[in-house]
Amino acid sequence: MSKFQRKHSFASGTTISWLEPKISLPNHFKNGADENFTTEENKASSVREEQSVSDSSQLTMEPEEISPEDEVEDTCDNKEDDLGAVEEQRSVILHLLSQLKLGMDLTRVVLPTFILEKRSLLEMYADFMSHPDLFLAIADGSGPEERMIRFVEYYLTSFHEGRKGAIAKKPYNPIIGETFHCSWKMAKSQVPSDTNSNSSSHSLSEQVTAAEESQGQAESDCYTVRFVAEQVSHHPPVSGFYAECAEKKMCVNAHVWTKSKFLGMSIGVTMVGEGILSLLEHGEEYTFSLPCAYARSILTVPWVELGGKVNVNCAKTGYSASITFHTKPFYGGKLHRVTAEVKQNATNTVVCRVQGEWNSILEFTYSNGETKCMDLTKLSVTRKRVRPLEKQGPFESRKLWQHVTESLREGDIDKATEHKKALEERQRNEERHRAETGTPWHTKHFHKEGDGWVYYNPLWKSMPPVQDQPVDTN
Repeated sequence: MSKFQRKHSFASGTTISWLEPKISLPNHFKNGADENFTTEENKASSVREEQSVSDSSQLTMEPEEISPEDEVEDTCDNKEDDLGAVEEQRSVILHLLSQLKLGMDLTRVVLPTFILEKRSLLEMYADFMSHPDLFLAIADGSGPEERMIRFVEYYLTSFHEGRKGAIAKKPYNPIIGETFHCSWKMAKSQVPSDTNSNSSSHSLSEQVTAAEESQGQAESDCYTVRFVAEQVSHHPPVSGFYAECAEKKMCVNAHVWTKSKFLGMSIGVTMVGEGILSLLEHGEEYTFSLPCAYARSILTVPWVELGGKVNVNCAKTGYSASITFHTKPFYGGKLHRVTAEVKQNATNTVVCRVQGEWNSILEFTYSNGETKCMDLTKLSVTRKRVRPLEKQGPFESRKLWQHVTESLREGDIDKATEHKKALEERQRNEERHRAETGTPWHTKHFHKEGDGWVYYNPLWKSMPPVQDQPVDTN
């Protein structure tokens, strides 16, 4: 794919990893420090680690094709509204902060287990598809202008569902070779068709019932969106993810490198990488990036803020969008503010402006003077479909982290820490084994192209190329 042939230079800097326990902390700092297991636990852990080293070749097998028919509606709800653990462990947080310096990257810092969200980062990326109706509607735009505006609508609505509850916590760092699979079914009647650009999303009454209708529809009356994510690199930590809807002839491929820094009373995370949405029926590619994220007020009630400028571009049509996530000023100002402009590059004409909050209400103003408001709190969220835990492979996210998740749900932080440390130690042992034997790491679902990562069997490989036609810029 042409866009992935280009070089995307990662920003320079120290390799980022949350997993290397280089800072020595006192023994009383249990959650993430050097604490001893009992002899019995050490034996069990060693057996598991030795087995994982000898069985590491299993990770290099051919990709497993996951059928959406094996997946069922997800009933897991991991909202993070409990402040109890954070309040109880405030002294631990203070102790950790005392050892950090402003601007320090978090490569060598082990974060305490109680601040972890009960899911992997790979699963969090799947939340970008929580409104599949808006995603699928992009392809049905009547022209390049409307398709770009619909992409911006989808993009701006894709972040709020990623925050599970009011408390900001950190998802698990994926283990190299870890994967996450899921899908969504969307009733065809709930996907907007090629109407004018001002009506590309449903009325509120339709939004509320969209997910319920999708569940009751026959297979032929639903679109299926498939999603797969894989941790393709440990140094640096890079995730690849891919989603497609074959019937709509559209797919998105992305790779993200997360870089984290300590900023005093907050932690900043830069998302380095690029995504490309391909609308194969139109022969269009939309390149985009992701904003930075900040965990604020880490000593009191931590919350998430997005910041930075994001550009969206479609080279074929000449339309682009500039999106700015505004961080709150020290004095005054609103939280979670976002603004955007959609332009026709040839004429430098602004065809749509957006303002509002990325987790609340967005207002779209079009070139004809009409406006539209979207209340994100009332948008229907379509639950993803996942295979039951007993049918998942050992390196699928939920199966891999199940003991950590169960311990966190039970409030047993020490037990969760033990399970987490065992996984991290196994990863280090396997990495050491590969280095000693000169064995290269082979990914399952993604391969490297330039500095990007591309899904091994993308939709554009099986779809005939679209003949180049004059672009209608209306």
